[in-house]
Amino acid sequence: MPDGSLPNTQTLPDIDSYFRPTSNERARMGFVSAMRKHVLVEKQGEMKREYEDIAVPAYKAKTGHAPRNGDEAETAMDGRLVYSVYGALRYNAQEMVWASVQEPVERTLPDMISLAQKAAAENPTGGSLRLDPTLEVPRYVSALDVHLIPGCFHSEYTKDDVAQGAVVSFGGMVFSGALGWRQGLKGKYGAVGESVAHYIHSKYPDFKPKRILDMGTASGKNLMPYADTFPGAEIYGIDVAAPLLRFGHAKAEAAGLPIHFSQQNAETADFPDGYFDLIVSSFFFHEVPVKSTKVILKECHRLLAKGGIMAHMELPPRKSCTPYVNFFWDWDTLNNNEPAYSAFRASDPTVLSTEAGFKAGTCFELVIPNRATFGDDNFAKFVKGEMPPPPHGGGGWFIFGSVK
Repeated sequence: MPDGSLPNTQTLPDIDSYFRPTSNERARMGFVSAMRKHVLVEKQGEMKREYEDIAVPAYKAKTGHAPRNGDEAETAMDGRLVYSVYGALRYNAQEMVWASVQEPVERTLPDMISLAQKAAAENPTGGSLRLDPTLEVPRYVSALDVHLIPGCFHSEYTKDDVAQGAVVSFGGMVFSGALGWRQGLKGKYGAVGESVAHYIHSKYPDFKPKRILDMGTASGKNLMPYADTFPGAEIYGIDVAAPLLRFGHAKAEAAGLPIHFSQQNAETADFPDGYFDLIVSSFFFHEVPVKSTKVILKECHRLLAKGGIMAHMELPPRKSCTPYVNFFWDWDTLNNNEPAYSAFRASDPTVLSTEAGFKAGTCFELVIPNRATFGDDNFAKFVKGEMPPPPHGGGGWFIFGSVK
């Protein structure tokens, strides 16, 4: 735990500044981003039109009913050329995302490692980095390249490695079409964390958490907004991947954010009971087997103080989606190395939360707007119930949780 000492005034350069792709590399990254957008917008639109105009009538003629769930929707689309082309393009675009940033990362990796070492040794902003070389990385991370990322999140190739942190972070920019940390209003944070933090602050204006925990924090991009939204709170992030934590710690120290990163499995966190007032995560549980999700939610209940809030951003559950939308979301289960994806979406978040000890009457499931694109005026109307949010994946984020 931090000792409460004041940080010194020394600053570090942003680790992002070492990422200097050539003009050809930038062109490649831009092409991959454009290709992903083409696949997910134009090709997916073609696929949906064929589903509605051709596949559904054909399936109904054969079975006597339209597809009733995502599995039946997939059966209706199986073997159709538009679906095969969509899948092939999307899979290859996913691989190209990470390949597009590997060369510039490898070229400047020694400088990034040196900066991360300096940040860990000095902690000029007052944050901290606590690693555990004995930690056993869970098999659902170590056994496959999640998201088709070569080496997944945790692999290390040299001492104090940050390569995976850099590839995931810079590749994430290509993936999202934001070639820079420009997804949020502040220009340096993740849009999910910024939106959830703003929602909690707006919905519960008197809520002033002393300590905040982000589970599966990766490099902390979606944790950083909480430091701005709740000034004075102690901010913590845990993850099993040391390279991501090193990278995130260096970035936080350069940004002047005293975040405390530690290498831990969220199933067995080493913090005391009731230590946190706010526990969050972003895109975490769909990469975890449901049996582990149940354990982690019990940990959330143990770690959360009375009156505290748990808010996890995740994929929308199957129960809230149409058969076609379920078919679309669950593509990642078999094709993006995310085997827990569909099983999590088939679960009920409120049931999982109540089984973990939270009271049903305090649980919530809703979609909130993306703050950066929705705007604060419209966001305020949403919180008051005067304006609906965009759908998840179309300008909104699904969240679930509870007030303990």
